Amino acid sequence: MLSKAQTVSFYLNHTIKSAPTSHTNPFMDLQIKPISSLKVVWRKDRKLDGAIENDKRYKLCYRVVKEVLNEPGQVIPLRYLEKRRERMRLKVRIQSFLTGNPGLFDSYYDRIKPRTNLVPFLRVSDRLKEFLEEERRIYAEHEPWIVSKLCKLLMMSKDKVLSVDKLVHVKREFGFPNDFLVNLVPKYPQYFRLSGCPGEGKSFLELVSWNNEFAKSVIERRAEEESRLTGIRVRPNFNVKLPVGFFLRKEMREWIRDWMELDYVSPYEDVSHLDQASREMEKRTVGVFHELLSLSLHKRVPVPILGKFSDEYRFSNAFSSAFTRHSGIFYLSLKGGIETAMLREAYKDDALIDWDPLLEIKDKFVALLEEGWRERAERLRFHREEVKKHREMMAVKSGEYDRPACDE
Repeated sequence: MLSKAQTVSFYLNHTIKSAPTSHTNPFMDLQIKPISSLKVVWRKDRKLDGAIENDKRYKLCYRVVKEVLNEPGQVIPLRYLEKRRERMRLKVRIQSFLTGNPGLFDSYYDRIKPRTNLVPFLRVSDRLKEFLEEERRIYAEHEPWIVSKLCKLLMMSKDKVLSVDKLVHVKREFGFPNDFLVNLVPKYPQYFRLSGCPGEGKSFLELVSWNNEFAKSVIERRAEEESRLTGIRVRPNFNVKLPVGFFLRKEMREWIRDWMELDYVSPYEDVSHLDQASREMEKRTVGVFHELLSLSLHKRVPVPILGKFSDEYRFSNAFSSAFTRHSGIFYLSLKGGIETAMLREAYKDDALIDWDPLLEIKDKFVALLEEGWRERAERLRFHREEVKKHREMMAVKSGEYDRPACDE
C-alpha cells in the first residue's frame, strides 16, 4: 500500500516487434523489446480525495441500515448490533450513532427468548419505510438501465460469463438492487441464464443474446454525438486532462501522444488475437476501465474489486499501474487506506458531474438523514436556550437573595 506522500515509480512493460533487416534471422521478427523505462509520479489530488470523503458519512449510515434490513422481520436487539460495530467499521457505540442520526430506527423493548428479561430492540422507522418504497419505485423506473448495465458487464467479459458471487460483491458499486438475481434476472430470459449451484461459489450468469445497441461504449456514443452536432466525423478517443501542477517527463508525453494516435479499441470487441503486452491491448484495457468506471454509480471503483475480474476482462497482473500511467484519464486515490480508481472527466473539483439516474436513491437517503440532523440540531438549540434561560432566572433570584435590606 502506498503512503500518501509516497512517489510511485514503475516501468512501462509495453513492447514492440523489432524491424526485420537483411542481417537478422527471420525468426527474430517475433522478438519483443521494451519501448523504454519511463517513470511516472503519483500526485495527490485533494479535490478528488474530497469526493470520497464527502460520501463517508452517507455510506456509513447506509451500512448500518442494511445490517438491520437483512435481519428477519427487519428488527434486531440493540446489543447484537453493538457486537457488529467492527464489521460495519463503526467507530462509535451504536447508541451514539442513533443519537447522531435520528429518524432511521424506532426503539422498543422485547424479549430475545421467552421468559428472559426485556431488552432494547431496533426496528425500521416510518420514515425509513417511506424511503424503501421510494427506492423500489426508482429501481422499477430504471429497470431497463439496470438490465443494460448487467448485459454490458457480461458482454465485455471474454466468455460472456461472470461468477454470481463476484456480481453480488459489486452490486452496490453498479447500483444493482439486492434481489437482482431473484427478481430481475428471471424476467429477462432473452438476455440472461443462471447456471451452476448458487451459494457454493460455482454459480454463473451467462449472456444469452448479443445486443448491438448495448455494445457501444460511452466513448463511442460521445464521438457519435459530436459527429452529429458538428457534421464532422469524430474519432472515438479518451479525454485527457492532467490536473493543475501535474508534470510528465518528455519521454512520457511523447509516448502518450503516440498512444493516443492509435485506433480506439472498443471494450466490447473480441481481442483474443491481441498480444497481452501490445500497445493495442493497453488501449483496450484502458477502454474497459473507462467503461466500467462509467457504468459505476460514483464513477469510481476500489482497485481490489476490479482485480476480482482480472481473468474475465483479461487484465494483466500489474493492471493497477495503468491508472497512474494514464493520469490524465484516471486518478488513483489512496483515501481511507484503499486504492480507488476514479474517472477524472466525471468530476469537477470534488463534485460528481456525470450523474447516474440510480443516484436518485442516494439523494433520497441523504434527504432522510439531513431531516433527522436538522431536527436534532433544533432540539439541541432549544435545549441550550432553555438552559440559558434557567441560568439567567437563577442568577436573578440569587441577586435578589444577596441584596442587602434597606434600613427603615
